[in-house]
Amino acid sequence: MNVPTAQTWQSVQKEVLRRIHAREWKPGDLIPNEAELAKEFGCARTTVNRALRSLAEGGLLERRRKAGTRVAAQPVAKATLNIAVIRHEVEDRGARYGYQLALREARIAPTHISAALGVGVQERLLHVMALHLSNDAPYALEDRWINAVHVPDALKQDFRSVSANEWLLQNVPYTRGEISFSAKPASAENANYLNCPEKSALLAVDRLTWDHDQSVTVVQVLFAPGHQMRTRI
Repeated sequence: MNVPTAQTWQSVQKEVLRRIHAREWKPGDLIPNEAELAKEFGCARTTVNRALRSLAEGGLLERRRKAGTRVAAQPVAKATLNIAVIRHEVEDRGARYGYQLALREARIAPTHISAALGVGVQERLLHVMALHLSNDAPYALEDRWINAVHVPDALKQDFRSVSANEWLLQNVPYTRGEISFSAKPASAENANYLNCPEKSALLAVDRLTWDHDQSVTVVQVLFAPGHQMRTRI
């Protein structure tokens, strides 16, 4: 068999995936160690390590110290959720996007918000609420707090034409986050924005993002009744 030269961890990963999918390495099989693979592929051992670590994080490999690396006997399929620009999400569904800023104010946040963002209770944060539209109909209500201490440039934005969702993803890096999904009955205020009956079941997506040890933003996005979330596995 001709073995391709792999100079990047992505190319090593691609070849390892090919062997797993082709059942050259079957579920439960012990695969060659990093040194052997580095010699075979003509690359550094650290390159192999990065590729195998990525596949282990994805659930396709099981790595144990002193026991080697095996193809997972029961691979875990993991869904990947990216933080979407809501405008792109609407347009990708073939609809016309619209946007309305509902609120923008810098003020002291409720205690649970400042605690979530890990800032002092007297810190002034930026609170932004906006309605996203699909073909002129309510699509999602965004209720966001931005850590203006870490992201002071946010205070210079009026968010009248570009949403905080889109501006943050374009201008502020994030390294990790937390996300949760729940069903939430529409309050009178939410029902008014989303043009639905009060107490309608809404999909609520709560997200907190961080840039290393500094919080960036906490947001709740409420989607209009009937919304379906899509992802890939």
